[in-house]
Amino acid sequence: MSDLLRDIYSSIMDGRQKETAEKVQEALDQGADPSVLLNEGMIAAMTEVGKLFEEGEYFVPEMLVAARAMQTGLGILKPYLVKADVKSSGKVVAGTVKGDLHDIGKNLVCMMLEGSAFEIIDLGADVDPQRFVEAVHQTQADIVAMSALLTTTMPNMKVTIEALKAAGLRDNVKVMVGGAPLTQQYADEIGADGFAPDASRAVATAKSLLAA
Repeated sequence: MSDLLRDIYSSIMDGRQKETAEKVQEALDQGADPSVLLNEGMIAAMTEVGKLFEEGEYFVPEMLVAARAMQTGLGILKPYLVKADVKSSGKVVAGTVKGDLHDIGKNLVCMMLEGSAFEIIDLGADVDPQRFVEAVHQTQADIVAMSALLTTTMPNMKVTIEALKAAGLRDNVKVMVGGAPLTQQYADEIGADGFAPDASRAVATAKSLLAA
């Protein structure tokens, strides 16, 4: 690993946004391959962050600052990736379901997915089932990722899945769900394809759904 690549990796791990941006730009100015910066610098760092989170070494605040640093670097890298035609891991429509205004977990999932080269269409919070349907129809998304933080809004996940069925889109898209009150059992009951208990595992879930 080159010194600059190591610098990008460690600045993301430590959540240093300004340094991440500077090092990414410096590497690009020196002619570095954008896909190498993405895979060996950014994705590698976010994978390690996810691992440390699962091991209890990192917590949500550390994860958030690392993800923000990664996003800062990604903002600089994106035009170069497009030019180099680096393949996206997949397209994800994400949102917190209708009636639920919590978005920290959903934002973190979006950042982690983006850090693994997924293309994100973030619909925000309090998303009506029909908006999910429209977004899937317009973007030809591979995955719908829904979150709920309240037990009272969890049923809207099933409503959204039914709306996708009614629109004839359910077979074209994988549905993954997450949020504090959710369980694998609930995900199975409502007919979701995947469940992730936290942001770090959301990436693994998304990848496994598309590999299936």
